[in-house]
Parts: sequence; structure tokens; C-alpha cells
Amino acid sequence: MKRISFLLSLVLLSGCQPDVTDLQAYVQQVSETTQVAIEPYPEFASMEPFDYQGEAFRDPFVRPKNQAFETVTQVQPNCVQPDFQRAKQPLERFGIDAMVYKGSFSSGGKRYGLVQTNTGQLYQVTAGDHIGLFYGKVSRIDNDAIVITEMLPDGTGCWQRKEAKLGKAAVAGEQDNV
Repeated sequence: MKRISFLLSLVLLSGCQPDVTDLQAYVQQVSETTQVAIEPYPEFASMEPFDYQGEAFRDPFVRPKNQAFETVTQVQPNCVQPDFQRAKQPLERFGIDAMVYKGSFSSGGKRYGLVQTNTGQLYQVTAGDHIGLFYGKVSRIDNDAIVITEMLPDGTGCWQRKEAKLGKAAVAGEQDNV
């Protein structure tokens, strides 16, 4: 019974041939009337090979690690100056706009703040810690912000103190007070 139904369906399907003569005629007409205009490839001037001689130097695309650079400054008498000789703390690699204040806690009578950088790392700070690119120092830690005293150059060799706040934001980089 299965063979008969298979043979019957095969006979019925073999009689179904699509009529595509009108489609073939249209394709023939379009291919005859269409003009193909392809632009030639541009001519490129050949360049002489450059022989680089700087293999012995440091790679300019890699940041130098653990190298201390001497800062040359003109010190004006009776001016406020940051301490250029002290070792930098980890949060001094980030600008304030690349950090966000996550919260605070107290332990042993000392108040701590939690700061997250744009790299995702979480740091603990307290009053007196250095933070930011402009020789900033944590002045105080409030419930909604960390108050930082930064030192900005005024162009005459002196430095001016400026107060900045690191507030709570959804992500690092959303600070509107810097």
C-alpha cells in the first residue's frame, strides 16, 4: 500500500513543471539593455621601504612601569608647592572623573570611604590619603561625597588650592562637579 501511494505521488509531482518562460524572457531583456560601467582600479604609487632603526628604544605604545621621573619645576619663594618627592598612591593614577564614591563605613573611630575606579577596582580611602591627578588630598568623608583638596598650577610657578567633591554616581565618569 505504501508503494502504491509513493508511486502515485511521484507520478503526480512529475507532472508539475513550472512555466518560467516569461521570467527567462525578462532576464534576457534586462541583460541586453543594461550597460555595465565599472570604474578601473585606482593606480597606487609605490613607496620605498623604510628601514626602522629604533629597535633598541622603548616601545612608544607601552606605558613605562616603575620608573621615577624627575620633575623639573621652578619654585617661587613664599608659594604653596606640592611635595614632588613623595611616592604616589594608587588612586593618583586616576582623574576624579574616572572615580565614583560608593559609600562609607567607620571602624575603630576612623571613617573610611569606598572609591571605585573606571577599571572596576574598589579602593578604601581615609582623610589624608592622596587621590586624583592634581595632588589631591582627602579632606573629609561625608555620607554623600568625599571632599578633596587639589593643588592646581597657576602658571607662575605657584599652586592654588581648590576643593572638589567626589560624589555618588551610577558609574565612573558621570561626575558633574569636576
